[in-house]
Formats: sequence, structure tokens, C-alpha cells
Amino acid sequence: MNDTSEKCGFVTLLGAPNAGKSTLINYMVGAKVSIVSPKVQTTRSRIRGIFVKQNCEIVLIDTPGIFQPKRRLDRAMVAAAWQDAEYSDIRLLLVDARRGIDEDTRSIVQSLVKNRLNAVLVLNKTDLVKDAKLMELSAELNKIFDFKETFMLSAATGKGVDLLEDYLISQMPDSPFMFPADQVSDLPDKLLAAEITREKLYMNLNQELPYISTVLTDSFKEEAKGIRIDQTIYVEKQNQKQIVIGKNGSMIKKIGMQAREELEKLFETRVHLFLFVKVREKWADNPEHYRSWGLDFNA
Repeated sequence: MNDTSEKCGFVTLLGAPNAGKSTLINYMVGAKVSIVSPKVQTTRSRIRGIFVKQNCEIVLIDTPGIFQPKRRLDRAMVAAAWQDAEYSDIRLLLVDARRGIDEDTRSIVQSLVKNRLNAVLVLNKTDLVKDAKLMELSAELNKIFDFKETFMLSAATGKGVDLLEDYLISQMPDSPFMFPADQVSDLPDKLLAAEITREKLYMNLNQELPYISTVLTDSFKEEAKGIRIDQTIYVEKQNQKQIVIGKNGSMIKKIGMQAREELEKLFETRVHLFLFVKVREKWADNPEHYRSWGLDFNA
């Protein structure tokens, strides 16, 4: 085939919680397709961002951070990450250069060895680390695993990302595009809207609210004056409900306003957002939630 033929493939991002996978995907795609939060383990769905450059389309899979699972939801998230990794054309292991080789990262490397999977090493947040430490970390990681390549970048600023993009393009197989060139994600609008509200929930209540809380979109209707979205925020305890609502409803109003503003930018129309908060002690044991996230309830 000649140089103008289309190329297309899958790239899965692996890494410990908060390694910067969502930030890197959002930067490469050029749009918010995966939520970013200081809270660990916030990515739950198997979110696919679509990156197009030159004659190449790359489907970027943002996996939940891989960690030691303790609950059903944890196990489902970790299982989904490895399933995506197995069938990808390329696997990227993102490592927070500030944190170095923590227990989660070491466990991921051991699993790569066990499953005979190759991977590319990406040291992220390099703008916050001295060069000497970066070189030392790179050498240490490449000593314990034979990475195909190593890249050093900052997903937050974009420094060094172009080199990674060019490499990924060079490695993609000849194949027609799977999605329209202007599409940025295959995430359904209902789920994407819920993810954006969940991000605002975590950003405003990082310390006060456990990550187990969630947001579900009950209805998503296109109307003459814009889009009406009804969502429910689920928490596990009554006191958490009060935290989300805030004094005289101040917190829920703030979360709703921030989410609405971002949703209007995303959908390029007026959004009417209605939020409700409910206590459901064992919502994480509902198989329906797992299906909506693309996770295996029995993992």
C-alpha cells in the first residue's frame, strides 16, 4: 500500500491510579472524553477516545487505574483493563514520574510478564521531576521489563506528546477508519453526560466523598430549546447526601452549574440539567450499573 492509505488501530493505556491516563487521552483527542480528578480510581467505563492525525485513526482506550482490588467494583474495573490490553495493537504503561515505581506499577509490570504482553513505557509529569531522576527511573523500569520504547512527556502541558503520537502512527496497521474523522469518542451521550457531572462531584468534594459514589443519567431528551438531562447522584449514606446537597442546596447548585456549563460546550447547545441525590447503600452490587459501564459484574 502507498503512504496515503489509511491506518487504524487500538492503543490501551495502563497504569496505577492517577498516572495521568485520562489527561493524556483528552490532550491527544483535543476534547474532554474522560474525566480528570484528584481522586484515585475515578475512571470506571472503558472509555474510548478517537485520535486522528494525517492518514491515521487511533482508538485510545482509557482503562480504570490498575490497583489491588478489594470489592466487586474494583475487581470488575481491573478485569476490564486487562481484557482491553490483551487485544490492543499497542499497550502504553503510564508511570507518574514523581511517584516512581510504587506497588501498583510493579504489579502491572509483573502481569505484563506473566501474560507475555509487550508494552511501551511512558513517564508522565516529567515537567515536575529533575532530569537525573527521570533517567534513573527509566533505567530502573527498563531493567525489570523489556519495554519496546520509552517516552518522557507531560500530558498536562503537552510537552513531548507529539513524539509519542508520531511513534503510535508509525506502528498502526493498514486499515480503514472505524469512526468518522470528526468523532472524538464512542461513549454514548447519556454516559458521557454522567461522567462530566461525576467529575464535578469529585472536584468539589474530593476529601468529603468516597469514590464509590456515582452518577447515572435517567433521561436525555433533545427538545426545541436544547437538551434536558435528568441525573441521579447515588451515595451510600445519609450524611453523604447532606454533603452533596450542601447548606441550603448550595453544593448541588454549584455542581449542577459547573456540569451544565461543560455540557453546553460539549453538545454545543443549551442544556437543562436536573440533579437528584439518593441514598442507596449497596448500589455497587446492582448488575445494571455494571452493564452501563461495560464491566463484567461477575469478574
